[in-house]
Amino acid sequence: MAALADELTRPRAGECLLCYTARMLEEGGCDGTLRWVRRWRDVRLPRATALERRLGGRGAYCDCEVFLNGWTVGDHLAQPGPDGEPEWPDTRPGCVGVSARSSQPCANWVPHRRGW
Repeated sequence: MAALADELTRPRAGECLLCYTARMLEEGGCDGTLRWVRRWRDVRLPRATALERRLGGRGAYCDCEVFLNGWTVGDHLAQPGPDGEPEWPDTRPGCVGVSARSSQPCANWVPHRRGW
């Protein structure tokens, strides 16, 4: 059972932190921690010990806050919502990919504008 759980929650090759976290939130939801962020880090960049602190600096203290406070899909992927404001696309595109040594998001993501 543990091997199956490991396989189902393993980041895909080249998958950035944010694409992985968004995918895992769709599959397993948020438990109020950085569970999926930590899983990605432990598998991909175990020495990235400042990752959680960096996310906290953007107001992301749990997996869902990564997207509520930290980042959103880029304008090139957003769709107009009923009120004309941009919304996430119905189907999220695949990860554009990042270097195996990077904890930066891929080009699908942009930081939230602060002060709105």
